[in-house]
This record gives sequence, structure tokens and C-alpha cells, in this order.
Amino acid sequence: MIALIQRVRRASVSVEDETVGEIGAGLLILLGVEKGDDEQKSQRLAERVLGYRIFGDENDKMNLNVQQAGGSVLVVSQFTLAADTQKGLRPSFSGGAEPAEAHRLYEDFSARCRALGVPTANGRFAANMQVSLINDGPVTFWLQV
Repeated sequence: MIALIQRVRRASVSVEDETVGEIGAGLLILLGVEKGDDEQKSQRLAERVLGYRIFGDENDKMNLNVQQAGGSVLVVSQFTLAADTQKGLRPSFSGGAEPAEAHRLYEDFSARCRALGVPTANGRFAANMQVSLINDGPVTFWLQV
């Protein structure tokens, strides 16, 4: 399971010109689900993402996690994160989870973020989404479990 996380001042996701999820300051999480991922990986990744200290403290040092900073998260499914790009000029998606399993684990990850006490918004799984954000920093990290 992969999370590309971006610290944002605000972010939103739209489907067919309808905003389906939006947050103020916090994290935009692009989530990729791979074959073999399960609830244990979902839990571990949620804990890592939400615990990752990438927000500034009173000395502007990256010492606070999203919850300590009073932020929210926007979780957007991104199957292309599971692509194999090692050779050729076209990515292979054979490492990605089957859509039904990916959807289930995407919802599981989002539910775990909520259960850990962080306000959580979502995109729409498998939709053609338009994501807008104001990146803060920019600060972007790739986390994988």
C-alpha cells in the first residue's frame, strides 16, 4: 500500500464539476493499493501517515503531525502509484490490486483515519477526478508499507 502525501493549505477533488471532497490545511493523500495489501497494511499506513511529523512547530521545525497541527486529510484513490515503470515507455499496472479489493481497502484506510480522530474527506473511487491543491512548502513524501 502506497501513500503519496502532500502538505497543503487547502485541497479539493471534483467529479463532473461537482466538488465531492475538500479540506483546509492538512494532507492530500494519494492512495495506491497493491496486490497482497490487507487490513493490517491499511492500519499501519494510516498510523504512519497520520503520525508523520511534517508540520511546523513554534520554531517552524517539522515536529508536528497532522492532528497536532489541527489539520484534516483528503484521501484520493490513485491506482497509478502501483505502476511498474522500470522498462519501456508504457507503465504496467499488473501490480495493482483488483478494483473491488482496492475499493474495499481504500474505504478501510479512510475509515481508519476517521477512527484515529482526524477529519477525513474523500474523492470518489474509480472516477475521473480533478484534484486542486495549494501545496504548502512544497512538502511531499512517499510512504509505503
